Amino acid sequence: MKKFMNAVDDVVMESLKGFCAAHSDLVMLGDDGKFVQRVNPVDNKVALISGGGSGHEPLHAGFIGSGMLDAACPGAVFTAPTPDQMIAAAQAVERGAGCLFIVKNYSGDIMNFEMAAEMFEGRVESIVTNDDVAVEDSTYTTGRRGVAGTVIVEKVVGAAAENGFDLAQCADLGRQVNDRTRSMGVALTSCTVPAAGAPTFQIGDDEMEMGVGIHGEPGRERMSMQTASEISELMINAIMDDLAPKDTQDAIVIVNGLGATPLLELYLLYDCVQDQLQKRNVRIARSLIGNYVTSLEMAGCSFTVSLADQELIKLWDAPVHTAALRWNC
Repeated sequence: MKKFMNAVDDVVMESLKGFCAAHSDLVMLGDDGKFVQRVNPVDNKVALISGGGSGHEPLHAGFIGSGMLDAACPGAVFTAPTPDQMIAAAQAVERGAGCLFIVKNYSGDIMNFEMAAEMFEGRVESIVTNDDVAVEDSTYTTGRRGVAGTVIVEKVVGAAAENGFDLAQCADLGRQVNDRTRSMGVALTSCTVPAAGAPTFQIGDDEMEMGVGIHGEPGRERMSMQTASEISELMINAIMDDLAPKDTQDAIVIVNGLGATPLLELYLLYDCVQDQLQKRNVRIARSLIGNYVTSLEMAGCSFTVSLADQELIKLWDAPVHTAALRWNC
């Protein structure tokens, strides 16, 4: 294993210190390094808090700032953060309008965020994201996994909170967005968790893992490698058959890299996705192409399609200023 690090146990904290130093105008490290928070929390605004295992950067800390999250709780690599981290984050950024927890559907995350919500002395609502169509259950989840669709939920709800939506409205909006969103991933290589020191799984040079999770969990099928067009068709078919739009609709689309896929290939895949969605009468109204929810250095990608009306597109277009996402700021 070759990685840029000093000691396995220090990887996450040293990375967080570097991140906060690089973006000190936007974020700072919370007490004892338990969380990362927005530099200037806003009074009387719903505080959005997310988190999860590290190794998926820029999720979640990269989305802290105006128009998105107020705090994020990073666990160890691919390991859920603890309830005390979430409580500390909520206490630091709640400013009178309550807290909204945005939680990816993994068993450890769900359990710990639920415990934090029960123990926090304040108003809390929770949204669980479960956009992955690849599997209904896995070792990590009770139901579908939460993956890159989480970014769309955080952006749209973040804009709503910034524009004065109350806690119940933000929670309801987030659940609506999640219900309209589906994702599918594929891996060409495994990744290596620093503490493990070896690849999570073995895969041949002529193979791909269709439906892989963001921790390297197995997906629907180990398949022979195919062309980008063929892979895109398989993934979009899985997404759209599940999403089942009734009429011609607009959508927000993410072509997301899992850590080691170059933009050259991601933009090629976007061209394939556009062709596939046109065949299904879905118009891409907005898009993101790049690394937003990664799996360390895994080669692969995921596609996310979120059906959106004009209200949701307006919230998507609202100003955002974070380390990983910014426009109109």
